[in-house]
Amino acid sequence: MAFFSVNRRLVAGLALSGFMLAAAGCQSSDNGILNLGFGKKSDPTAPPPPQDPKVLASQLQAYCPKVTLRDGTAFFNTYAKGAAAKPKKKKADAAADAEAEAAAAAAQTGPNGQPIDPAHDPSKIIYQASISDMTRDCTHANGQLSMKIAVAGKVVPGPMFAPGTVTMPIRIAVQRGDEVLYSQLHQYQVQVTDPSAATQFVFTDTNVVVPEPSAKDYQAYAGFDENTPAASTDKSKGKRKKRAAATN
Repeated sequence: MAFFSVNRRLVAGLALSGFMLAAAGCQSSDNGILNLGFGKKSDPTAPPPPQDPKVLASQLQAYCPKVTLRDGTAFFNTYAKGAAAKPKKKKADAAADAEAEAAAAAAQTGPNGQPIDPAHDPSKIIYQASISDMTRDCTHANGQLSMKIAVAGKVVPGPMFAPGTVTMPIRIAVQRGDEVLYSQLHQYQVQVTDPSAATQFVFTDTNVVVPEPSAKDYQAYAGFDENTPAASTDKSKGKRKKRAAATN
């Protein structure tokens, strides 16, 4: 009986010791395995964690810059020309007539109460083109990045619609910060014949070639560019100079 009593005490002691060890283990650090927040506090003198590693060559080989629209380049309007030319008046009245016409144009206002620019009168729109989607494809070879940039959109007939061809100035550009790596203006033409429906179009620039990027810092742009100055014409052509009267 004494031996049995000793064994019971021994078993009870071992059980108590195991419980204490288990409790002590619960109070120890979880080594971050379970990420429970237990353990030592962070050392304020410890160095900060390392920053994001540099872009790997394999990542650059798969890099294809995103294409976006610049503000104000998603739409392009084609306007009808002004009314038929009026009979010429005397030169003495030319300056006064010009002032009167300018004042009349400035006095015209739209629905919002703002003056209407005679050159951009909404009631004289022939077509309105818009870009709705963009995409690109990239190829890396020989130290260069070649891109195919495509834009899709539609041409909607306006109040002054007349069947014909609309020429849209579409610019494609690639930049790195403020540095322009590629910029090309394309005069893209679309035939519009149906006055009751929009005409879809897709334009693709397949010749975009820029240096191979060393970081993911390229930005591609697409959109309408109406600010390109038109080619100047020599008005002096076709005009003959008056010969001075011959004198004896």
